[in-house]
Amino acid sequence: MKIDPAAKPFTAMAAAPTLLAAVARRPRTTLALGLLTAGVTLFFRDPDRTPDRSPIIDPDVVVAPADGVIVHAGPAQEGVGPEEDSAGEWQQVSIFLSLLDVHINRSPYGGRVVSVTHVPGRFLAAYRAASATKNERTDIVVERVVAGQSRRVVYRQLVGQLARRIVTRIRPGDDVATGERIGLMKFGSRMDVFLPPHVTLEVSKGRRAVAGETVLGRFPAVDADEEPTA
Repeated sequence: MKIDPAAKPFTAMAAAPTLLAAVARRPRTTLALGLLTAGVTLFFRDPDRTPDRSPIIDPDVVVAPADGVIVHAGPAQEGVGPEEDSAGEWQQVSIFLSLLDVHINRSPYGGRVVSVTHVPGRFLAAYRAASATKNERTDIVVERVVAGQSRRVVYRQLVGQLARRIVTRIRPGDDVATGERIGLMKFGSRMDVFLPPHVTLEVSKGRRAVAGETVLGRFPAVDADEEPTA
């Protein structure tokens, strides 16, 4: 199993006392600290998923950007949707990541990255609705033209009480594929995906999601022969 490079400093910090305990010949302490080191390293595990073996070519599919439990699926919560839409006409799917979940993040939809906006903030529990507007976060906007029609998806990396750093490895102007790795969040967090109202959601609250594999929703199929709409 692959381990993300971001694990190196954390593994090194966890391994140092383990080595000291081993040198001091304290087997029980060495074992306990060794298990802690292994746990810290495994937090950064980066398993391959379906898009890594077979790229998603369906332009209508939106997939989960993270592993975890879906804590909201439906109309965007009040005051939580992207600021660019004052009318609030978005659908929202929110996924809560526990410490045991894989924390590698993936793009829920492919296209051109329009903007990547980091917003400093607090570190409230990520499962609370207030965290979406008060916590530190990064908003990513992706656009894609399908049969002459522009589609826009917004997704948000959101830190929680334990997660204190967001890693975003894409920038405006990049082209990303559906399900492609785009970064990670360290030690418990949440991801929000905002979709236009005409997208059909295929998940509900309480369901577990798998990054790059669980289908969150689908855009209506567009006939390539249709005339573009304004």
